[in-house]
Amino acid sequence: MTLPDEYARYCAGDGPKEGGLSVEPGWFQLWPPAEVEQLNRDYHVQEFVPGFCGFGSNGGGELLAFDSRDRVFMIPFVPMTADDARQVADSWSEFVFVERIEK
Repeated sequence: MTLPDEYARYCAGDGPKEGGLSVEPGWFQLWPPAEVEQLNRDYHVQEFVPGFCGFGSNGGGELLAFDSRDRVFMIPFVPMTADDARQVADSWSEFVFVERIEK
């Protein structure tokens, strides 16, 4: 699975890589793009939740991931199952631009 282009452009820019959200999960921490592939392997994302690609966390116990349609989901690290995946945004743009808490 490849990461959405809009996500890659955002990561290459000056936008915050960590910050508050007005909706669940309340906080986001992005993984460095160069580490996304390795972290997905380390967390066994394809083994536990096939079809998802992790890109960060909420700074606690939940993975942030894209599905094959580039929607954003929050998935508990333990247990990491597709049944527990909750959609939090229809796209990367909605997730980071519409829902971010401005300081």
